Amino acid sequence: MKKLIFLFGLLSVWFVSGQNSITGMVIDANTDDAIQNVLVSVAGSKQEAATDASGIFKLTNVAAGEVDIVFTKDGYSILRMPVTVTDGQAIDLGTILLKRFIQEDVTLISLTDDELNDDSTAADNISGLLQSSRDIFLRTAAFEFGSTFFRVRGLDSENGTVLINGIEMNKQFNGRPQWSNWGGLNDVVRNQELTNGLSASDYTFGGILGTTNINTRASQYRQGGRVTYSSSDRSYTNRIMASYSSGLLESGWAYTISAGRRWGDEGFNDGTFYDANSLFVSVEKKLNDKHSLNFTGIYAPNRRGQSSANTQEVFDLKGIRYNDFWGYQDGEKRNSRVRRVVEPILMLNHYWDISEKTTLNTNVAYQFGEQGRSRIDFGGTDLDESGFPIGSGVNVSPTYYQKLPSFFARNNPENPALEFGAREAFVNGGQIDWAELYRVNQDRLVAGGNAVNIVYEDRSDDKQLTANTILNTAINDNITVNAGATFTSLLSENFAEITDLLGGRAYLDVDNFADDLVNNPGSVQNDLNNPNRLVVEGDRFRYNFEIQSNTIGGFAQAQFKYKKVDFFVAGSVKNTTYQRTGLYRNGGFANNSFGEGEKLSFTGIGAKAGLTYKLTGRHLFDFHGAYLTKAPSIRNTYSNSRENHDIVPNITEEKITSFDASYIFRSPIVKARLTGYYTKMEDANEISFFFADGIGGDNQAFVQEILQGVDKRHIGGELGVEVQATSTIKLKGVASLGQFTYDNNPDLYLSSEDFEETQYLGKSTLKDYRVAGGPQRAFSAGFEYRDPDYWWFGATANFFSNAYIDISPLQRSSNFYTDFDGQVFNDYDPELARELLRQEQFDDYMLVNLVGGKSWKLGDYYVGFFASISNVFDKEYRTGGFEQGRNANFRELRDDSALNTRVFGNRYWYGRGRTYFLNLYFRF
Repeated sequence: MKKLIFLFGLLSVWFVSGQNSITGMVIDANTDDAIQNVLVSVAGSKQEAATDASGIFKLTNVAAGEVDIVFTKDGYSILRMPVTVTDGQAIDLGTILLKRFIQEDVTLISLTDDELNDDSTAADNISGLLQSSRDIFLRTAAFEFGSTFFRVRGLDSENGTVLINGIEMNKQFNGRPQWSNWGGLNDVVRNQELTNGLSASDYTFGGILGTTNINTRASQYRQGGRVTYSSSDRSYTNRIMASYSSGLLESGWAYTISAGRRWGDEGFNDGTFYDANSLFVSVEKKLNDKHSLNFTGIYAPNRRGQSSANTQEVFDLKGIRYNDFWGYQDGEKRNSRVRRVVEPILMLNHYWDISEKTTLNTNVAYQFGEQGRSRIDFGGTDLDESGFPIGSGVNVSPTYYQKLPSFFARNNPENPALEFGAREAFVNGGQIDWAELYRVNQDRLVAGGNAVNIVYEDRSDDKQLTANTILNTAINDNITVNAGATFTSLLSENFAEITDLLGGRAYLDVDNFADDLVNNPGSVQNDLNNPNRLVVEGDRFRYNFEIQSNTIGGFAQAQFKYKKVDFFVAGSVKNTTYQRTGLYRNGGFANNSFGEGEKLSFTGIGAKAGLTYKLTGRHLFDFHGAYLTKAPSIRNTYSNSRENHDIVPNITEEKITSFDASYIFRSPIVKARLTGYYTKMEDANEISFFFADGIGGDNQAFVQEILQGVDKRHIGGELGVEVQATSTIKLKGVASLGQFTYDNNPDLYLSSEDFEETQYLGKSTLKDYRVAGGPQRAFSAGFEYRDPDYWWFGATANFFSNAYIDISPLQRSSNFYTDFDGQVFNDYDPELARELLRQEQFDDYMLVNLVGGKSWKLGDYYVGFFASISNVFDKEYRTGGFEQGRNANFRELRDDSALNTRVFGNRYWYGRGRTYFLNLYFRF
């Protein structure tokens, strides 16, 4: 009997201890995908288990007490998790995030760098910022919505902060990151840390769109190499990249090198060539256990032909691939509008592990180089006997309004043959006639005159020095403090430079648009200090000035993490100064253009906080709020910096208030996030340049339109759901519903060389008009199949709606309805005016995308490919556009809109039709 009791007791102990189990699900911290074959073990014992295809594991018979659970997998950082085990307890650790040692390919990426390089628009704010996100909504926004100019929460990329090794890369000219400065280096810029929206960042205070820090530290790359070839018909046609990383060597050195080239004679749009090279080197020396130095050098020169925004008349005649910027020269396509960027980055980073809980990262970076945008100037002149300029040519653009059928239909309705002839000429030609440009110049050369037509670049040559330091310290297991200080000094040279005289002798540097030569003969001179100067290729002309900008600022942040609640608070301050120095004395602004202008100073402050309440391991609630002020960008500070010192009247810091709240659900099968947000922006400035008919009644002028004190309101919601339906099939759905509107009637000013002073036109009635910039509603549904044999396939259907034209503020001002005497037009019709000023909403559209790939392991090597087809059904759709401000008043717009085909109709951008992208790689 005693033996039976003893045996029963042993069985009871075994049974109880057998209930001590630990379960959980392991996912990739970057992609949110389940990770199979992760080794999960109890430190100091032989107990271990491996995760299945869903990332789920179970450890049984774990001894009671304090244990460390260790997660190990090749290519990932080792994770140790302390757990307290009680007899008879089944512990569910929930979702465990495992970080890659360096981020590998996210195979759903099918971007072709043009989305990252289109810095002149706001499209780059999602494709670049969100490519490393593990959030299903953000991944979909980047990879499915990117081709439509979709903006997350309706925000431009200037509201996000991009860093390389903790140093901010946003340009001071417009506030946007310029991704082309490291384009073509995909393999070495994948190691990114993203914070979404108002979340806390360890490196900076950040913007309301979020923060991305790109880590190029040499010792953080996985040892080995990679060669990639890509083919596409989107922007470039070919891309080749190669990279190699040594890993941390026994000597304490580590290095990573990468080189790439992207090229193509033509992308989706006609005449849009692509020519880009990329070089990268990162070298690190581990000095001792506490100190390490890392040098990074990036050189990514790139050139690409631009494409035009066209009226519907032009699209109807020539299709969506048409581009009016090019023509044939000696049998080759030559684009007149070329964007060129050559801005190397040199960076030195010092990493100091002061203690196990405290680190200090100090960085110095120097970026220099040039940006150029070329175009044709057809205004070359000669001097007559009295010294006045005479001559000049005609507008060479094939889509110049006086060459299109609509012009003849309006002005010569009695002679339809003129309209027919213009249509035939445009349909059968419609490109720049380079031979004619040379012929005109050669005729003038024979006559002893100057060039009429030239090609020149608008140049911006920047030299920027940045230094910062970032402190991170763990006060205890629950509290972490981050703090940093930054100084930036920028010298920006801005000028026009002749790049091609097109066979001419020289070019006379005067303003052929000056029209007050009788009262002010000097107004024709671009530089009164050097009148009637003849310039040749390589010379600066037209305008020449410098902008000096200095910024100094800092931030501090405290993060608190507890079992049920995580929260943080952060604050920042930043002072920004601008000063313009004119190197030319412009004839139209003789007393307000040369030498040093007023020194401007702006002080921005920021405060934000966030809280995460963990109801359970699967149900979380997230709340964020922020208020910040920031300096206006250089672009939106000076009303016409090329010609004078004038600044925007009543300029001040921009104010931003933002809130969001989220419900997050995570289980082994379903991951979902539902978010509502509100953002209010106040006292912003916007500047536009265009030629307008109907200024002050019936005058014409090239004007600078200045909107001051612009308020905008962005409200909406986001939903992302991802369901692991089976071990191989994943379903996903995303919805974005927003309403982005102007929230006041801002002040409108006009400045021009034709005006003695800046004119105040009162309020522009923009309130409740929609802010342009991609669809304000977007939906996506799709699936992904991943076979255990390492091939996969996915399909997504995406629906877009509520996209709007960018409206003309001048047409919504008093200038629209008043005559030269300040009285309302006697034929003004308020009902017709309301219809004329109705904001155009673009048609809804749906795009279907396919993507798939396969990988093989050959010994120690990996070979793979993935391919995608975008817009499978070749849908034509408008991604954006703007109203032409030329019809500045009621009469001009009424008469133009009454035509069957408008002469000055809205200009549009169309999305690409069906395109493909193919990527092949070999990793060793």
